[in-house]
Amino acid sequence: MTPLLVSPTQLTLSFSPLLVGKLWELSVTRNDPQTVAMYQRHYSFKAREHMPAKFGNPGHYIGLMTAKRDALFLWSEEKYRRDGQVGINCTVFRNESNLLSSDLIREAIDIAWRRWPGKRLFTFVDASKIKSRNPGYCFKLAGWTSCGATKTGLLIFEILPTKDV
Repeated sequence: MTPLLVSPTQLTLSFSPLLVGKLWELSVTRNDPQTVAMYQRHYSFKAREHMPAKFGNPGHYIGLMTAKRDALFLWSEEKYRRDGQVGINCTVFRNESNLLSSDLIREAIDIAWRRWPGKRLFTFVDASKIKSRNPGYCFKLAGWTSCGATKTGLLIFEILPTKDV
């Protein structure tokens, strides 16, 4: 599938000083064409005949991209979850940049806790779909811990807020 390319002036952006950091320079929407194109390269993407113009689950979210649009992070807060997880979910993280994934994750954590102070952050990793011998390693380097697995075998990682958050 050919990536959707647009000029920077065509992006649907919502800049906010609360959401922009040193590494994450853009706050993007889930229907931004370059955001969708990067998501389509993520291992969790499932091609459908009628691909929606946006991705992610309903609810509140923060979409982050680097200025070069070579890394994507999507946080989502869903009111209702069928898996019993509580907190803010890292729905998608993809790094095609030269930046360290753990550095990107650390800054995304700071941004999430500014938006949702005191909330648990969690993510799922499908060990069968990644090349690493140590699944979730970049999350572990950023301070996350393993806290179990889903019925389908996805690894669950979390980071809990400190008293400073």
